Amino acid sequence: MKQKGCGKSGWGKTDVIRDFEREEGKGADMAVKAVQQIQLGTVMGTEEQALKTMRLMKEAGYDGIELNGFMIKKMPPIVKILTKMAGMPVGNGGKLDWKKLMGQSGLSVVSVHEDLGSIKRAPEEIIAEAESFGTHYVVITGMHMFDYSDGEAVKTLAEDLNTAGKRLKEGGISLLYHNHNCEFLRVTPDMTAYEYIIENTDPEYVNFEFDSYWPTETGADAKIWMRRLGERMKLWHINDRGCRPQGKGGSILKSDSMELGYGNMDLEGMTAIAKENGIDAVVLESHKNWVDKSPVKSFQLSAEFLNRHF
Repeated sequence: MKQKGCGKSGWGKTDVIRDFEREEGKGADMAVKAVQQIQLGTVMGTEEQALKTMRLMKEAGYDGIELNGFMIKKMPPIVKILTKMAGMPVGNGGKLDWKKLMGQSGLSVVSVHEDLGSIKRAPEEIIAEAESFGTHYVVITGMHMFDYSDGEAVKTLAEDLNTAGKRLKEGGISLLYHNHNCEFLRVTPDMTAYEYIIENTDPEYVNFEFDSYWPTETGADAKIWMRRLGERMKLWHINDRGCRPQGKGGSILKSDSMELGYGNMDLEGMTAIAKENGIDAVVLESHKNWVDKSPVKSFQLSAEFLNRHF
């Protein structure tokens, strides 16, 4: 029987994912269903509200949550400002007892998002943080103000990822890289930054959390990239993309994130590839444009698709 998440890197499932499969009776082809914390910032202002939200997640069929390091610790004011400007208010998660909330809610932590600078500066702290939540995955995302069209900068990034991944592996943690749309800028006429990162990182030290929304937003075919990643695709950030009238609407509508199955992305085709790749978890991140402006109603609607397929 094929073991999920066991490609060239040699990393298998996290202990938390194995525990959930034993408890829930899941087979080897079932991925853990989770929600990204960024979607939940406005409904986790207090521990009471956070626990209520997490229990609603559990009732909807989710098994876990993906945490962001900057949202579970005291964050610089600039982070709050930038995320709010992007339409993703992060709330007051840094004031909450996340270990306690995880125990009370029955959810797992599938991974923790951290920035590359923190990993380079204090790898021991990042390793300890991941271990404390029972996950083996640390994900790098949010390369703010980084020029993905600069070939030399992207080359240095790939080298830094290899170095960081090797250091985390020494501590029993697997490093994943999460994409946005900027990685699909070209560093040469024949190569995007994302392709360069794939080709120039060592699968023993660096693998991927693939976000299918962002390449689709650029006009790229996300399914091609999912096949390209193969078993290096350990986690899947899932979202849908479509149009929802705002106010009176008009003849041309703005495309944005949508609940799963309510947009126009080929989620069925992507799901088939994700299962072939043996992903450990599928992580919902509908970052804004929620139905009735409610992140809770949004993840409840999206759960209908996820529960049918995972």
